[in-house]
Amino acid sequence: MEVSSPRFKALAVSAGFTFWFFILTSIFGVFKIEYLLIFVAIVFPLMQFMSVKVSGALDIFAIYNTKFFLGILFVFVISLYGIFFRILRIDLLRNKKQNDTYWLEMEQLEQARLLKEY
Repeated sequence: MEVSSPRFKALAVSAGFTFWFFILTSIFGVFKIEYLLIFVAIVFPLMQFMSVKVSGALDIFAIYNTKFFLGILFVFVISLYGIFFRILRIDLLRNKKQNDTYWLEMEQLEQARLLKEY
């Protein structure tokens, strides 16, 4: 972001503000498309107008917004993997034997079922 033009920084930060406006108004249950359009109509031109003067502040906001958003995304994705593996009863580490997992134990296979051995 440090080498980007101030106009692009203002556009990215405006998109970030719009994203957080949508998230927060949805959480509180007061989201309306009219509010979002009014917010966008105010924030985008204001940021573009003041982009050269507040370029340093835009850098700081963009960096922290990105770190926060990626942190939430990381926690959400890891949580989803954990939930799916729990539902599917997949034991990635295979530390304990379970009768109801989808993993096949090689010792339990019969030699007649194996077509080729390498």
